[in-house]
Amino acid sequence: MVDGLLIDVWNNDSQSLNRIEEALRLIKHRDALHYSRVVSNLDRIWVLLLPDAAAHYDRSQNACVMDERFVLLESTTLERIASTIVHEATHARLERWGMLYDEKKRPRIEAICLRRELNFLAGLPDSEPLQEEIKSTLEWCAGDHDFFSDENFQQREEQGQFETLRYLGTPNWLINFLMRLVQRRRERWLRATSAGK
Repeated sequence: MVDGLLIDVWNNDSQSLNRIEEALRLIKHRDALHYSRVVSNLDRIWVLLLPDAAAHYDRSQNACVMDERFVLLESTTLERIASTIVHEATHARLERWGMLYDEKKRPRIEAICLRRELNFLAGLPDSEPLQEEIKSTLEWCAGDHDFFSDENFQQREEQGQFETLRYLGTPNWLINFLMRLVQRRRERWLRATSAGK
């Protein structure tokens, strides 16, 4: 626990725990305002396997949930982990204000969270490359696309579940079987919904 914030890691991995603690220290020492928002708006930070994202906000647990692979990836800097925590804490803050993550609001909400990341990173030395990456993502969010649709979220989660199974060492024959099973189920559902129209 760090300043009342519960930190839990999958598989009791000390390296993940250390990286999260270091990222929190970075936020605390570089930006007291963002740090106070992190500890006041989140109850916990979890590191586990996520099928569809590097991180997300879990409303039911009031948690910033981060993917273990993202946290441990050599190219993931502490600044990136810290800005991701700021991003997810912003989701928590917005939800407290009644701004739920509804499909139509998602691009706007993501833009707000990305701007908070940029604000945090502006106070860090040598963070220009990460700032540029986030600015590009912010511009992309303004585009007219359906990346944030419920359907696309579901598809990314399904695909990510298979990637997670691969990461865990699941045999390819079992993954292929499960992929076919999911595809058949989707086809049946589509036939049933089109027949009902």
